[in-house]
Amino acid sequence: MSSNWKGVIPALMTEMKPNGDLDLDATGRHVEKCIDAGCEGFVMLGTLGENSSLSVDEKAEVVAAAVEASNGRVPVLSGVAEYTTDLAIESGRRMVRAGAEGLMVLPCMVYEQDSREAVIHFRALARAVDAPMMIYNNRVSYRVDLSPADFADLADEKNIVAVKESSHDSRRITDMINRLGDRYDIFCGVDDLVLENMLFGAVGWVSGMANCFPGEAVELYRLAREKKVDEALALYRWFMPLLHLDTAVKLVQYIKLANQMTGLGSEYVRAPRMTLEGVERERIEAIIRKAMDDRPALGGAA
Repeated sequence: MSSNWKGVIPALMTEMKPNGDLDLDATGRHVEKCIDAGCEGFVMLGTLGENSSLSVDEKAEVVAAAVEASNGRVPVLSGVAEYTTDLAIESGRRMVRAGAEGLMVLPCMVYEQDSREAVIHFRALARAVDAPMMIYNNRVSYRVDLSPADFADLADEKNIVAVKESSHDSRRITDMINRLGDRYDIFCGVDDLVLENMLFGAVGWVSGMANCFPGEAVELYRLAREKKVDEALALYRWFMPLLHLDTAVKLVQYIKLANQMTGLGSEYVRAPRMTLEGVERERIEAIIRKAMDDRPALGGAA
């Protein structure tokens, strides 16, 4: 099994109304704006999509809305993050029925697996759901780390086609390529490591801040792919204070606030998350406002 996944792929926000209900029309509009900016796919229902805050029926609605809005122009993947392997299989099948081309699969939530358990979990998903899969490897958030040796163990599962590498260690990409060649498409999964990851061999970027600044994200990806390092570095340095927001505990609230300030969405979230207030809100607004004030012209040197 193969995929056509590449480029800048926003881990798209799930747009909500002030009372926490889904706003599927706004989600569709956001899809359209990101495609217009040059994004080449979407991951729905990741952390930024508030996966764990939605019912299974709501998750299917979000995926279906994104598929309808993208209208076959770019691939739409669905995040799968559940408490048990059986629930993950059930969710994965449901999202495929809703129209997802593929899945971004996570370890089981709450229980912290070791790598042996995680490998068995991913293998079970691969054998039970007929769809290409990207494994989300994030030892910082999920306390389980799959090494290149673990991915070598999974290499016989043909529908595991990609890895979202979020170990916060750029050396991992070189280690993966040295061990496994081009067996997996490797994606950067940490916004503030994207330039390093692209130069070391990542084929794409599953991005948080591309929600709010999709044009700049696409331009940074292009410059990195073309090895225009000086121009990429200038843009990266402008982008970095924003990209740091993707690694914070409140990344959902921070990036949704940026979405609202850039006119691409709203800041509304579902409890227990709450919109920002006070000194914290002022701090994040100042970061976003400065970036908007200093926004570089695209298509040339930043």
